[in-house]
Amino acid sequence: MNPSKILFARSARKDLEALPAQTQERILDAIETLEQDPRPSGCKKLKGTKNTFRIRVGDYRVIYEIQDDEIVVFIVRIRHRKDAYK
Repeated sequence: MNPSKILFARSARKDLEALPAQTQERILDAIETLEQDPRPSGCKKLKGTKNTFRIRVGDYRVIYEIQDDEIVVFIVRIRHRKDAYK
């Protein structure tokens, strides 16, 4: 499988920048793995959506869309689990 291209929504980038540096590193490492496998074990498809998934990184959730036709992973939101689905 070809590596996917990772894109960030402006809001997701702001979410990430607001986090402590150590947490940012852990989340970025997890996002980098999505390049090789956009549907890793442990990812969950969000109900009521066509191509939206989430991965857990500790208490945080990375919510992203997979655009298979363009081989793109679009990071939509990075939030603490209590706020992730609001």
